[in-house]
Amino acid sequence: MNQDAQIANANNVDVQQSRNLIDTIDKEAKDTTPWFAIRLFGGRSSEVADFFKEKEVESFIPLRMVDFMDKNGKIRQALRPVVRNLLFVKKTITVRHLNELMMESGRQMMVIRKTKGSAEYYEIPAKQMLDFRMMCNPEYAQALFLSGEEAQIKIGDPVLVSHGPLKGITGRLVRQNKKYYLLKEVPGLGVMVKVSRWCCKPLNTHS
Repeated sequence: MNQDAQIANANNVDVQQSRNLIDTIDKEAKDTTPWFAIRLFGGRSSEVADFFKEKEVESFIPLRMVDFMDKNGKIRQALRPVVRNLLFVKKTITVRHLNELMMESGRQMMVIRKTKGSAEYYEIPAKQMLDFRMMCNPEYAQALFLSGEEAQIKIGDPVLVSHGPLKGITGRLVRQNKKYYLLKEVPGLGVMVKVSRWCCKPLNTHS
């Protein structure tokens, strides 16, 4: 298979996965299984994802479309991981089993914990992760990705999107360069997607 065919095949698979997520949104919304964020130290996230897939453990890697120059000097586009050292794993197995699989993989990795020095793994609620995955759809070409630290210092009010393609997703409404974005955070990463503030309803965080 030549390079062009390999790129096209990989892109078609990844884009189809994103569309499948949208098509099964109702089913996903009823799933209450939390997720873990795993930090990698060496190795590719795609290789680790393949390992978990072999073990029948669902994982997720945020992707975005990037430009690159092929061997013939032509500018091409391909889906690439947003960050190379982070992926997310659904908690469909016990923590003990997860630890055993990480050891078996032969790769250095660490589950992000609740707080620094804590022994407990940070569990990302299912709804939070679903919203995040939806906002990471590569078809949102103008999505902006932030490190966990950058996302935390952004100032914005909690909102629920009531209209448009992001309807039903919660996050923080932030302003940047005179434009409004919906910001969604998970451990280690944040994503911002442009949104109209008139489509957002304030959330009462005290109720």
